[in-house]
Order: sequence, then C-alpha cells, then structure tokens
Amino acid sequence: MVYNGPMRALVKTSAQPGLTATDRPDPKPGPTDAIIRVTATSLCGTDAHIYNWDPWAHSRIHPPRIIGHEMCGEVVEVGAEVTLVKIGDYVAAESHITCGHCFQCRTGQAHVCKNYRILGVDRDGSFAEYVVLPETVLWKTSPAIPPELACVQEPLGNAVDAALAEDLTGQTVLITGCGPTGLFAAAVARTAGAAMIIATDVSAYRLDLAKQVGVDHLLNAKTETAERIASAIREITAGEGVDASLEMSGNPTALHQAFSAVKNGGRVTLFGIPTGPINCDLANEIIFKGIRVYGITGRQLFKTWYRLAGLFQAGLNIKPVITHTFPMKDFARGFELINSGQCGKVVLIP
Repeated sequence: MVYNGPMRALVKTSAQPGLTATDRPDPKPGPTDAIIRVTATSLCGTDAHIYNWDPWAHSRIHPPRIIGHEMCGEVVEVGAEVTLVKIGDYVAAESHITCGHCFQCRTGQAHVCKNYRILGVDRDGSFAEYVVLPETVLWKTSPAIPPELACVQEPLGNAVDAALAEDLTGQTVLITGCGPTGLFAAAVARTAGAAMIIATDVSAYRLDLAKQVGVDHLLNAKTETAERIASAIREITAGEGVDASLEMSGNPTALHQAFSAVKNGGRVTLFGIPTGPINCDLANEIIFKGIRVYGITGRQLFKTWYRLAGLFQAGLNIKPVITHTFPMKDFARGFELINSGQCGKVVLIP
C-alpha cells in the first residue's frame, strides 16, 4: 500500500497531562498483522486517566505511546500469512491481545488472560490515521452499522457481559451509574426484555440519556438521600427489591445500594472500579441474602462479540449514548467533556 506521507496521531509524549498531535512513521505489518485505516475511534475513561496523567497512568504508561483502543476502520494492508481478513473489510477490534497459552486462554477464559497486552496502553493504539493489529483481534462488522456505533462495540461488550451474566427477560433491574457503559447496559437490558429498569446517577444530564435508552424510573443520587432512594426502589418493586443490580459506577454508596436493593436470591454484577478498598458487610449484604455476585472485566472472547451482533439485529438502540463527534484534532474538547461529565460517549474522526 502507498501512504500519503507520515500519519497523524495523538501521542502521550511525556510523563505529564495532555496529548500531542504529531506525525508518526507509517505502520508496518508483521506476517500475521493487518493495517487498519481508522474511520472512528471513541474516548474511554482509561484514555481520560492517561490524558489527565493520574497516579494509575503514571504507574502503567511508558511514553511515548499512541493511545486509544475503541475503534473501527477498513483493512488496507495485510501480512503474508493473514487469512482471517482481507483488504477492504470493515472491522472493529478487541483491545485485549492475549497470549493463547496460559491456563485461562486454554480453558475458554481468554478475557482474563494472565499475560494480555492492551491496545493503546501496552502497544500503540487507535488515536491515529492507521493502526497495525494482529488479525486474531479483528471483528468483521456489518456495513449497516455506522462508524460512530461500530467503534464502540468494544465497550458495549462490557455492558453486554454485565447485563447478561444471567438472563434478564421479564426481570426488574437496577443500574447504579449512568456513565456510557451503564447507559449501554440499560439499552442491552431493554433489548433483552427486562420488565422494568431503574437507574441512579448524580448527573441529571446522564439520567436524561438513560430515559432515552429505555429506563423506566430515574433516581437522582445528588438531590435524593440514599435512604429516600432505597425507599423509592422498595415502593417501585412492591417491597420485593430488584431481581438484578448492575453496579456501574464504582462509588461506595452506590455499591451498598446495589446490594441493599436486590431481593433475596437475586444477583449483583460489579463493573464500576472503586478508587480504593471498600468495606462490605458480607454476612448481611451477600451471604444471608443468598445472592450471586459477578465481577466483570473486559468481554468474553469472542462469545460476547457474537452476542452483540445478535443484539444489533434485534434492534439494540445506543444512538442516544453517542452525544458528541469531533475531528481528531479537536481531541481536547472531548476530554474536557469527559472530565465535566456533560457527555455520553465521545467519538473522534481521524
């Protein structure tokens, strides 16, 4: 393939806040790699950690690094041994590049591979005009799915696993935290046939987005006390509690609320990441209630991707969650929105 000179990319060039838009050398594929022309790439909370250069980023990222890991694009070049994709294919990408030989990989649990490397963290990522990826992480995507939706399939997969760790059909669901993944989880629950969905958040803006993806009852944790929210959930569920709580925020109060709201024998899914240790009353919040607790990280490879393709065919509507689209050169506006919380998902177009 012939490129039109050096590609533009967003690079963490040094150990300080911000990113630098700069030229980078054209990528070169290995024998089992493909080069993707990025058509859309979305911002993630992980990218915001790196942009802000918080303690996690300082301990994890080694500049220089092109960041970004949620993307879709067109295959424009393939290595000599590539057989799974061809030039012209429209693809998204799994961001976890697994080893294939650890216990987890060899027993169907590659999403918790002991040796995985993450796109945009451990190797150059998708905030660029082109990205080189192993063919094994590429996911052929229906051309009917527009780029601003196709590029968010990776984080949408997190929501699929969180919501559908067990069947939700005909069940009542509580979602604590309406960030993008919480909103995605609400849309998935709606499509999967949940009978009723309750959502809590501290942002009126994001609660409005939750309403747009099908949430039935909205509870503002900023204007209402935890006690009043608990009382409202009991009233909404006729005193029974919800069948499933999806904790998507990482906030300690929300986590206790998720355990409190679920009925005896129900389940709680934990996806939100706390900033530190959280005390939990194991006896009264979990054991005596006989509930099941799931920890969700990443997506099941590639079971979740197949399931997601089916959900799109079933009418999954995530359009309201994609609130802003910018040219990549305006990346700083996107991170400002994420830091302010006044957005859903932000998409960059190279």
